[in-house]
Parts: sequence; C-alpha cells; structure tokens
Amino acid sequence: MRRPRGFQQRGERRIAAALRIALAAALLAVQVLFVVLTTRYLKDHFALIYGALEGIALITALYIYNKPGDLSYRVAWIIPILFVPVVGLILYLLWGGDTQRKRLQRQTAPKLPPEEPESLRNRSALNADRLQRALPGWSRVSQYLSSRGFYLYQNTKAVYLPEGALLLEDILGRIKAAERFIFMEYFILAEGKLWDRMSAALCERARSGVEVKIIFDDFGNIKRFSAESLQTLRDAGVEVIVFNPVHEYVNRLYFNYRDHRKITVIDGETAYTGGVNIADEYANLIDRFGYWKDSGIRLEGEGVWGLTAAFLNMWSFLGGELHEERDYYRPHTAPASDGFCQPFLDGPQNNPDNPAEDTFLQLIGSARRFLYITTPYFIPDENIMRALCIAGDGGVDVRLMLPGTPDHWYADAVADSYIGELLEHHVKVYRYTPGFLHAKSIMVDREAAFVGSVNFDYRSFELHYECGVMLYGASAIESLLEDMDGKIDGIVDGGPCRVGVESTIIDLTVSPPRLLRPGGLPLEDLRRILGEVAVDKAVTQKVTGSEPPRAPGMKYRHYAPHAPVTVVTGGPEASAEEIT
Repeated sequence: MRRPRGFQQRGERRIAAALRIALAAALLAVQVLFVVLTTRYLKDHFALIYGALEGIALITALYIYNKPGDLSYRVAWIIPILFVPVVGLILYLLWGGDTQRKRLQRQTAPKLPPEEPESLRNRSALNADRLQRALPGWSRVSQYLSSRGFYLYQNTKAVYLPEGALLLEDILGRIKAAERFIFMEYFILAEGKLWDRMSAALCERARSGVEVKIIFDDFGNIKRFSAESLQTLRDAGVEVIVFNPVHEYVNRLYFNYRDHRKITVIDGETAYTGGVNIADEYANLIDRFGYWKDSGIRLEGEGVWGLTAAFLNMWSFLGGELHEERDYYRPHTAPASDGFCQPFLDGPQNNPDNPAEDTFLQLIGSARRFLYITTPYFIPDENIMRALCIAGDGGVDVRLMLPGTPDHWYADAVADSYIGELLEHHVKVYRYTPGFLHAKSIMVDREAAFVGSVNFDYRSFELHYECGVMLYGASAIESLLEDMDGKIDGIVDGGPCRVGVESTIIDLTVSPPRLLRPGGLPLEDLRRILGEVAVDKAVTQKVTGSEPPRAPGMKYRHYAPHAPVTVVTGGPEASAEEIT
C-alpha cells in the first residue's frame, strides 16, 4: 500500500533538515577539533607562545569584565578564557566578541532609519504633556523611550488577546480581508495545520495584488519550515527574507543575534505583537508541554505606525525593496480611544544601551501597590533581582508567574536558583500548572503595562532583536489584569477544574483534608470551613543542603496525589459552597 504523498513529503523535509543540521554540526565539530588540537600543539611545543597567549587571555578577561552589560554573561566568557586560554580566546573572537555583532550590523543596519516628520514628533510631545497631566507617575518611562526615538501615541485602540488561538485566528481573519499590504516578522514559522491555512490566505492575497512581505529567523525554523514551503510563498508573489541564515562555517554560525520579534501589520491600520509565534502549539492544536498559555495585543490607529516602521526599517536593513513611499504605509484612521501606547524595540546594535531592560527596571521601581510579571524564562541580572527584592521589601505586591511545565529544563533550573532569594524578600512566585506559560507581560498598579516578545533574561536584553508595546491608562490593562489574576481553565490530576494564580488546592480524598497549595485563601479561613486541615509538607518544608528552593504552591503536580482534588477560588463564603 502506497503512503500518501503528504506523508512522504513530510518525511523528506525532516530528512533534509536533519542532514542540514548534521552537516553544520559535523563541520563545526571538525573546526572546533582543529582549534583544540592546535591548542595542544602550541602548549606542548611553544611554551613561550603559550605563556604569551595566557597573558593575552588575562588582559582579555579584564577587558571583558570591565565591559558594560550583564555580569553573568561576561563571567561565562571569562572562565573558559582563563582556564583554557587558547580555545577560550578563539571561541570568544568567533562568537562572543564584537566581531559577530559588527558583521551582522553591516548586513542589517548600513544606515540610520529615515527621520520621522516633525509633525509626528510634535504630536508625540503633545501626548507626553497629556500623559504628564493624566498619569504623572509614568511620564518618566515615556520620556525615556521617547529619548530613544520611540514615540508616544493616542487615538489607538488597544485590545489584549489572552490566548494564542484567539490572536492567531484574529490575524488570519484580518489577513483574508487585507487590501493593500501584509507585513509579518517572526522568530518561528512552523509548518502544520495553522500554517496551511495562513499560507493559503497569504498566497491568495498576494495573487490578488496585495503586497505581502515576510521576515523569519532561520535558526528558529531550521527544522520546521521547508524549502518547499518557502518556494510556495515566493511562487505566489510573497516576498520573503530569511534573517541571519544558519551557516556551516564556524565563524559565521550565529547562535546569538536572532530576530525574536513577533509582528504582524495589515494595511497600516492594524498591528499585532506579543509572545505568539506562527505554530500549532501556540493555538494548542498540538500538545507540547501541556496547555500552551500565551498572549498578545492588537493595535488599531495611530500607534500601529510604531510597529509598521519597525518592520520597514528591518526590511530595508536586510536589503529588501519598498514598492511605495513610506507615507503609503502609514495609518489613515485614528479611532477614539482611552489611554496611550508606545511601541518600542531593542536589539544588539543598541548595546550597552538596552531599552527593554531599562524600561523593565523603571516599571519595577515605579510600582507602588502591585507588580505582576509573566515570563517563560527568568534569568535576571543583578539589577533586575535587586529591583524586585527592593519592591517586595517595600510592601509592593510582587507576583512572578513562571511555567509549570518548562520547555527547557536547564533554563528552568537556573530560574529555580533565584526563587529562594525572591521569597526571602516577599516576592510571590507562582507556577502555571496546566502547562507552559509563554506570555511576556508586566502590569503595574492598573496604570501601566507591557506586552511583547521580551523575556526576563540576558539573551532578550542584549543578544536578540525584540519588540513590545507600553500601555498607559488604557482599558486593555484591565483585561491583562483579569487574565493574570483570573481563573484559567486547566487540568489538575483528576479532571477539569478552574485554576488561577490565587487558587487554593485541597485534597479531600484523605482525612483530614490536606492543603496542597495555599493560594490566596488564609489557612484559618479553610479551618473555619472544613475543621481540621493538614498541610502538605511540600508547602512548609524548609530547603536543606543543595536542594533547590521551592515556593509555596510551586510545581504542586510533583507531589499532588493521583486523585480528584478540589480547587478553591474566591472568598471563604464562595469556597464553602464549592467544597460542600
């Protein structure tokens, strides 16, 4: 019996991708082996030369230590340079120094982006005055971003989309209705059910005369997007640029400096950004790491230009051509709306100036009442950690929400190493137990918020091209708060239930009932309702020895019984009804 042609094509694509990766890995291994053997040869036969190289290694280590930027990233290079000088020096020159960044800058940023018209700058200054009067506490953050060339907009409707499926379906519907142009810039475009629909819509629009341009990162798609899919787009008239292609030569193998942005712009009137890539798992069409929780934001109106200009600048930097004057791509509608928005970008060309991290630090430092953060990767530098601890000690309700089922165990292990210190400084840490939390957002005092592609780690802050939107006084902030603080449909051991960051988990299959996760309900209230309540040791057990720290309620799946559990939500009165 012959297998379907689609099955055969998928197999061929996987084989081709595997061969490409294997070839690059083999060539890389040969080149690294050559470096190692050369090092041994120099050490055995040229002691004087090796001693000189050790001296150079010491000088280089001092140079790296005194460079601006994340200390942990610098230390990661200093250690191999000092302990294996020749290998460390060569690898640093190839991958860790400024050579790679400067080469990529020559490819992607040969000139400054065109200066914006004076009218736009004047409107931004006027909006800044209005923000100062409406929300004086957030004028400083806005002024900082404006000083970096990121303008402040009004007349922009912002809609928070709390699920990847909602955002992707919304994008797909707008693509089908596009009349002038469609711009997309993503880290991942993955073949699958979602891509089949989106590719068909993009190709149909391109054949109808709509200008369709796509940028995607090669490293994020090396195993998930085939040459056949790329050719299908180009045959239909879609213009595609692959960002920073993975190369088999060691000095051009860019592990860093990836395009991590997520941007869709349609007709200049609508734009999207957030944490959502174009892949089936983001819409939960396939199961990867449990339920995939993501989010994004849709802008309509004047603020769309912030993301449109970001795409146009990257397109031009990569050598792409524009078929119209830039003004053709500007928004032509200005819907009445509340609040302000400020799209902004970050990238390695800014170093050591990092708008994303500096904005995050200001958000943390400006919090007076509460600060909610969602991030899939938490590897903070000393500045971020200190700011969070100061906020917690200062009485701010700081809540850090991380994945319950991580996609990279090593990144999660690193995140765990910071949690003990955060708990000591009254920072609450939660795990999204239904699965993988990929949303990247910050909400402060119900007044300001960030939604975008930026993670809380040095790769986002220093090595990747990122984007996001700041919101001030917009109603979308309330939607974000409801998503962060609300109850989320999920699965906990025995069956479906409602689970949120404030949920209290109780096992009623034992006597007395056992508290598995404290959530937001005081123990005395539980005992008033249920009588005697035991507390699971994982909630109160102190960390000993080298055991990783744990927060109350963290990873309760690891110790919850394989039996139905009750999830208590809301206040004691509502909880009593649910329990009984």
